[in-house]
Amino acid sequence: MVVAWQNLPEEIKQKIASLRAYHSLESSFGAAIPIEKRLALKAQFPDAEHPVVRTHPETDEKILFVNAFTTHFSNYHTPEHVRYGQDYNMGGSDLLRYLISQAYLPEYQVRWRWQSDSIAIWDNRSTQHYAAMDYPPSHRKMERAGIMGDRPF
Repeated sequence: MVVAWQNLPEEIKQKIASLRAYHSLESSFGAAIPIEKRLALKAQFPDAEHPVVRTHPETDEKILFVNAFTTHFSNYHTPEHVRYGQDYNMGGSDLLRYLISQAYLPEYQVRWRWQSDSIAIWDNRSTQHYAAMDYPPSHRKMERAGIMGDRPF
């Protein structure tokens, strides 16, 4: 998502430089979880607010930091973005949809083909992942390790 940020038009970079957005489990796979479990998960892992453009703490690279968990901008609805009435919703929603769609561009993707004894490791601070169901009839066994990270800045 470093390259996705770098290749954005300058006017979009300026528009999103100071934006923040909410990320929620419920906007992705969490929606399929029964309501009682979903509410318990949300209590344990509340929605998070992060910068739309974060800085990698080790490389200092700017990163486009939106994904399928991103629900809305928390500071978009200011007088400079709102004319009147309902039009603010579409402006923010359209911009967010555009930013999330950058991850769909093949130029910003790595395609991994699993082989016996394969191992894949990625840095969730600057990448996104999507597990394509391209392995049947083989069986996929996955172990996930999450590392507590820093607060995005």
